[in-house]
This record gives sequence, C-alpha cells and structure tokens, in this order.
Amino acid sequence: MAAEISLCMIVKNEEDTLGRCLSGVRPYVEEIVVVDTGSTDKTTEIARQYADKVSFFEWTDDFSAARNFSFAQATREYVMWLDADDVITEENGKKLLALKERIAEEKPDFVMCRYDAAFDADGNSTYTYFRERIMRRAAAPEWKGCVHECVLPAGKIIRSDFAVQHRKIHPSAPNRNLEIYCRNIEKGMPLSPRDKFYFGRELYYNKVYDKAVEILENMTGDIGGWYVNKIEACRILSLCHSAQNRPDDALKSLFRSFMYGEPRAGVVCRIARLFKERKRYDEAVFWYGCALNCRDHSQEGDFENPRDRDLNPLLGLTECCYLVGRKKDSRAYHERLAQLFPDDPVVRSNGKFFAAHPDD
Repeated sequence: MAAEISLCMIVKNEEDTLGRCLSGVRPYVEEIVVVDTGSTDKTTEIARQYADKVSFFEWTDDFSAARNFSFAQATREYVMWLDADDVITEENGKKLLALKERIAEEKPDFVMCRYDAAFDADGNSTYTYFRERIMRRAAAPEWKGCVHECVLPAGKIIRSDFAVQHRKIHPSAPNRNLEIYCRNIEKGMPLSPRDKFYFGRELYYNKVYDKAVEILENMTGDIGGWYVNKIEACRILSLCHSAQNRPDDALKSLFRSFMYGEPRAGVVCRIARLFKERKRYDEAVFWYGCALNCRDHSQEGDFENPRDRDLNPLLGLTECCYLVGRKKDSRAYHERLAQLFPDDPVVRSNGKFFAAHPDD
C-alpha cells in the first residue's frame, strides 16, 4: 500500500495560480490543507474547490509560523508542502505515485526532491536545487526562519527525482522579504548564520551593497554556517564588489569560496568571466575549462544552473580561444556547442560567423 500524504499550503492573494497548482496535485495526494494568511481576492473560493480543509491564520511577519500552523492541520502519515505558483506536471505526478510506493516500503523521515525554479525559452530548467519536500509527520518537522523558511532534515533521509516546478506568473514585491527581515530585526530577532545569508542576499537584491557585504562577511566567518550557504555567499559578495567597481575584491571573494568546499561551476564561470573582462583571455580559457569538469552539487542543496557546466563555459571557450589566436580550438568548441545546443541564439550567431570565415 502506498504512503498517504497531506499537502499543506499557505497562501495569500493567489487567485491567478492556486487553481493551476491544486488541480495538478489533487490526483496524487490524500488530503489538501490550505491556510490563508489574509487574502482579499478569490483565493479562498478557489481553495475550497479542491481542499479538504481551508483555515485562516493571522499574518505575523513569519512564514515559518504560518507553515507550522498548516502542518498542524494535517492528518496523514506524511506531509508535503507547495507554494501556490508551483506546478506538478503529469510526468512528475507519475513519479510522485511511484515515490509514495517507495516511501511506504522504506519509511523515511524526510524526502529530498528537486525544485526547478527558473527555465529557458525551451522550458529547460536553468536553476535547480533540492528541498525537503515530503516529511513523516511523526518526526515532528518544524519550520524555522521568518523568511526563506526551511525544515532541517534529520533521521532517515532519501532522495528522489520527483520534481516540483516553480512557475511564477507575477513577480513578488522586490522588497517584501527585506522589509520582513528589517521589521523582525527591529523587534530584536537574533540572526542565525542561515538568516544572515538570506538577509545579505535580500540586501544585494535591493542594491544595499555595503550592508550586504557587512552581513555576508560576518556570515562566512561564522563557525556555525552551512558550507553550501558560505560558498553562495562568496559568489554574492563578488557580485556586490563588482557592482561597486571593486574587481580585485570580486575575484578574492570567489577564490575564498574554495575554502568551504569543492569548486562550483557557477563560481568558476564567474572567475573566468572576470578575467575575460580584464582581457586576460588565457586565464579565462583555463577557468572556463575548469567549469566543464565541475560536478553537479544540486543534491547537496546548491543553487545550480546546469548550463554553467556546459553551455556557458563552452561559449566562453569559443570566444576566448579565438581572441588568443587558437582558432582551431575555438571552432572545435563551437562544433561541440552546435551538437549540444543547436537552437541557442548565440550558438547560431557563432555558426554564421564561422561560415563567413572558413579559413579561421
């Protein structure tokens, strides 16, 4: 017998996406719990068409508090969460059904699943990472963090190729998360290393670069910080320094990430790009070549762009090899790209260039 799952969601003013989400997941779960945190549109009406329970929770500037309330309404052995703009495709629905059979057999406490958060024009994921998606209710999973909340996996953990697609229709308010952090900090909320990472990232997104650097520098020096977040913090620090025209500091931040773990393709590609911007093309070639050999770390929780391991470094190698006179190598990298990514606009443009310069 397959495991039974309660889907638990928190929503607010999601009338444009909630029906899409719930209709897609309804066939694959035994219970749907929707908690509304203050909608003024038709969200609750849509929720009642699909959900077994619709409850209300007064918003307190704390996403974890709302999610914990939603989990408390669940009655099945396992709980699963989604956001209103998430999508379960038919293919992934079949994977979820198979996963429920596996869960019943293996009885894990946590199931880590892929989260595809951004896509190219062809619908391929360009930003993916693994999240704690399904949890055994008896393991007492508890959400932490007022923003970018999470449940720390513990006990028996398994991984699955079942994927949730995050398909936004409308962008979130750009300063919403930063304002929540600031209000809670003003109330005296202490910042954990994870909070510092996400707070620093929100500061970067809102172009508050000096404060972002201060917070992220503090986070990377915290003995309790998670190595994956420290690596990503170094990449964001580099972006902050570049935005303030500090190229040396931008490079130093990237190299510092190697202290915390194996080089990531996104970091290595950015090192190559910074050398290319300085017209130090030989060094750029070296680092783009390194990116091709970087492993996929998405299952460790990294925020991965798969194209940083193939398309982006190959494009960089095509350009930089040509600029240093290694034209045969440049053409060879282009031909490799033409096989892998024939419809990419830059690859097509490069193809026209090489066709017009047959002797190169």
